[in-house]
Amino acid sequence: MTIPGAYRALADPTRREILRLLRDGDLPAGVLADAFAISWPSVSRHLRVLETAGLVSSARHGAHNVYSLQTSVLQDVATEVAEMAGVGRQTARPAAVARARRPTRRPEQA
Repeated sequence: MTIPGAYRALADPTRREILRLLRDGDLPAGVLADAFAISWPSVSRHLRVLETAGLVSSARHGAHNVYSLQTSVLQDVATEVAEMAGVGRQTARPAAVARARRPTRRPEQA
């Protein structure tokens, strides 16, 4: 699992929809495949990408693979995005930072 791998996996809308479907609980691969108008091999590739990224896990239950959402990687990505966006950061800036960001005034030319 790597954060860059998770970003790549999350970039695809089909994979994001798979994660939404798994949000409410584990699902067999066949049920996931039935939710999409794409071929089974395509769904299988999407599941493999998600599993490699650490976003889902699978377990064999009889003849079926059952997939589960792994929220720890999603939490890591959400934390990183929140930090980049400054979410939770104190809004008041120290005076020195505020002065440094103010545009400097140029003296008027004669």
